[in-house]
Amino acid sequence: MKKLTSPKLYTFLLGFIVAVPVMLFLPGIGGTNSVSAVSTTYDDKFPQGYKIISPPVPEQLDFAGEKVPLENFEVKERMDREFIVNTYYHSFTIISIKRANRYFPVIEPILKAHGIPDDFKYVSVIESGLSNAISPAGAVGFWQFMEAAGRRYGLEINDEVDQRYDLKKSTEAACLYIKEAYDEFGSWTMAAASFNMGTNGVEKQMARQKTNNYYNLVLSDETSRYVARIISMKIILQHPENYGFAIEKDDLYPELPAYEVTVSGSIPNLADFAIDKGVNYKILKMYNPWLRDIVLTNKAGKSYAIELPVKGSIKVIDEFER
Repeated sequence: MKKLTSPKLYTFLLGFIVAVPVMLFLPGIGGTNSVSAVSTTYDDKFPQGYKIISPPVPEQLDFAGEKVPLENFEVKERMDREFIVNTYYHSFTIISIKRANRYFPVIEPILKAHGIPDDFKYVSVIESGLSNAISPAGAVGFWQFMEAAGRRYGLEINDEVDQRYDLKKSTEAACLYIKEAYDEFGSWTMAAASFNMGTNGVEKQMARQKTNNYYNLVLSDETSRYVARIISMKIILQHPENYGFAIEKDDLYPELPAYEVTVSGSIPNLADFAIDKGVNYKILKMYNPWLRDIVLTNKAGKSYAIELPVKGSIKVIDEFER
């Protein structure tokens, strides 16, 4: 008997394996019209249990009290795109809803103290997803400051300390930038756009195109979409149920109560410091991501506020628990 290793036999079997399933689903083969059968089986219902729809764009929108001109068809379609993208970008939007419950209470009072509209908290959502992200270009933190810009607005950045990772300090810096941009452009919308493009870039395009209206400027796709993204996330996070997000209160990430310890000297080993304070190095870093090394030499004798969890506010697994 010949061994079944003939190339022709392999070709025949492969063709048979591919052809039979295809034939079964072709109309008129196998005694049924398979396309009609599938439609009848589902009885015109959606198998996912929900409909894929175009999410609603509110009839009126604003950013920081400044009206969005939805009567302009291009602006309305620009907004429509961002509502679709952020409604169906489930993972990002869900995690943003959860994180907002933890971090907005930190950001909101700082914006208010600086006279910055509350809507700017949504800038940190689209910039970093409310996390200490690092961009390929080297922008860092919730507000995505580049090193030069961070230093310009008062943030300390070196091998041991990088305050771009400090939510409070970086929000303070963001406020300084936003206020400066608003004073220059006289528009919160333009100030927000410049957070993406830079004030010099916005100035250049305004002069080139002879308009000071953000919605009438021809900009890069990223900057053109930027404010629309902010506004869409604002509406979705304010009313997630209107966009299909059934996030329960217990699903939200809780705030992390903390107290501050002021340090004005050096810390030879932050792991030892953490243990002395009743936590471990990992928890210390979680609460103080701006500490970038295992030591804090602090040669200049500066005062640093190190945050630690309020006793009993979190469960810490001890090194020796099993």
